[in-house]
Amino acid sequence: MEQPLVSIIVPIYNAKKHIARCVESIRGQDYTNLEILLINDGSHDVSLQVCEMYEKVDSRICLVDKANSGVAATRNLGLKLAAGKYLQFVDADDTLQPGATRIMVEKAEQYQADLLIAHYNRVTPPPQRPELPRPMRGTALGEKVDETIDRLLPDETRVKTFGFLAEGFLDKEEFARGLMQEPASFYYGVMWNKLYRADIVRQHPDVKCSEQLNWSEDLYFNLSFIRYAQRFYALATPVYNYLQNPDSICHTGLNPVNVVTTRATLFKYYKELYESLGLYEQYKHQIHKYLFAQAES
Repeated sequence: MEQPLVSIIVPIYNAKKHIARCVESIRGQDYTNLEILLINDGSHDVSLQVCEMYEKVDSRICLVDKANSGVAATRNLGLKLAAGKYLQFVDADDTLQPGATRIMVEKAEQYQADLLIAHYNRVTPPPQRPELPRPMRGTALGEKVDETIDRLLPDETRVKTFGFLAEGFLDKEEFARGLMQEPASFYYGVMWNKLYRADIVRQHPDVKCSEQLNWSEDLYFNLSFIRYAQRFYALATPVYNYLQNPDSICHTGLNPVNVVTTRATLFKYYKELYESLGLYEQYKHQIHKYLFAQAES
């Protein structure tokens, strides 16, 4: 099979702990016709230097260094630069499963899919072990506390697979109905478990990440993309390893006011999409569920 070019867009900000592992998972794909766009969003650590090293050893890598402007603007820059037939996204602290790009492209080509959505793995590392107060160290009480911590804290990485759609081709209405199973889910909302036909983005300037939102800008992109997509494929094979990072915005705390405001904004796009499909009255209760539902992260 001829390999169409796939542009993989990686926004990077202070990812020194994970960026090498991330890039290696992309370089190691058995699908080789890749354009790897590493976009450094003003990192203050050594992320840029690591990426410069990779650019020297892999001609498929294009490194862009720019001032910090946020993940939405960084992804939008990647969309403008991408030359591939398909678009794929990877966050700098995550990894692709072996063979992920090849499997996704094969199915997209076979079914002429505008959007392919796939299962993913949530990877939860062991929690950091708390240190005992200095006066307790070396004491009988300290030893008992240590034993209790060892017994209660998980000591290995946990992996759980997420995904809701059964494998197969879907038309637009079938995909929209499936979306209502879990309207706030990462599975539907994020960009990194999907493969997008790039022509739709190039032909429709409104398909982009919202730079006005500081959260769920990827769901905005997906809802915009779905408006123009007609053919979908659901892949039940997990293609992506999402690291549940305690330092990410999802875990360091979101401003409740921003969450409510953002969800109210996105609700409008949900409503418009389902009205255009003639499905709003049938699914309005599930769409309203988005305002209060919690994602699986």
